[in-house]
Amino acid sequence: MVVVMKSTATQEDIEGVKKEMETYGLNMMVSHGDDYTILGAEGNAAAVDQEKISLLSGVERVMRVSEPYKMANRKYHPQNTQIDVGGVKIGGKRLGVIAGPCSVEGEEQIAGIARAVKASGACALRGGAYKPRTSPYAFQGLKQNGIKLLEHARAATGMPIVTEIMSTDNIEMFEMCVDVIQVGARNMQNFDLLKQLGKTTKPILLKRGLANTVEEWLMSAEYIMAAGNPNVILCERGIRTYETYTRNTLDLSAVLAVKQQSHLPVIVDPSHATGKAWMVPAMAKAAIAAGADGLIIEVHNDPPHALCDGAQSILPSDFDTLMQELRPLAQCLGREL
Repeated sequence: MVVVMKSTATQEDIEGVKKEMETYGLNMMVSHGDDYTILGAEGNAAAVDQEKISLLSGVERVMRVSEPYKMANRKYHPQNTQIDVGGVKIGGKRLGVIAGPCSVEGEEQIAGIARAVKASGACALRGGAYKPRTSPYAFQGLKQNGIKLLEHARAATGMPIVTEIMSTDNIEMFEMCVDVIQVGARNMQNFDLLKQLGKTTKPILLKRGLANTVEEWLMSAEYIMAAGNPNVILCERGIRTYETYTRNTLDLSAVLAVKQQSHLPVIVDPSHATGKAWMVPAMAKAAIAAGADGLIIEVHNDPPHALCDGAQSILPSDFDTLMQELRPLAQCLGREL
């Protein structure tokens, strides 16, 4: 249930409504917007007398929320959430572009790519240290050594680092060492992991699952937020369909759906969505045109010899060209890059 307060409502009015709602055994969240204050109720609101609440001083209207996600719901939080990543507020006017290799392979490789993508305008460096692979015989990442190499690259360039977590066993290390913790598609519904990440203070980049609905995706965000961490960035990375030409099918309609249903920022991963490097620039532009708040793009200095996902990685020079092409597009859409 959501209670929308009038713009003229006093703090006393707000506290009065909050106290009345709490008599029903509900936990109340208060969200202050530019024009309205909204009170969101957590718990079973079936017994609440909606008419009685609507008559309280300062109340504009009372609405029952049918969606199962609450904290991630735009009805609870009408203003867009902005999450700071390296001084760029993802979800704000400026677009955030995260770039780097699929996997950290060595110090020279990650440091060189970090310098290149920073020079082109990326706001953060991505790189996999722990790699979830379909085959147990494929490269699984450098693990803790990969985290150390990412830290060295951050120290050299000043770029915040984004990397994927695989297990609750590594949460303490990630909390200490990583700037943005990524939850990959395969772990989108790893609820134990999500609940533990909700106890951290770091932004969480939550990728959509391989074949999950938008509602399921938002429910996973809800797990993190309900546990105490409101800093969730959603990432559309393509879903599995009957089409086999591309690695996945990029669902840009999900960007619009999320923007309508939730206040959380959403970025797009055109690299994993297509699996083909030559498609990445066009799909990146389409994502921005659709209203995405940013991109996460795989960039490698030697794609043919990459240890992971070389086919979908673009060269640093191609990334630089893409960033130059995105700037006028962003300007046309009232955004900045």
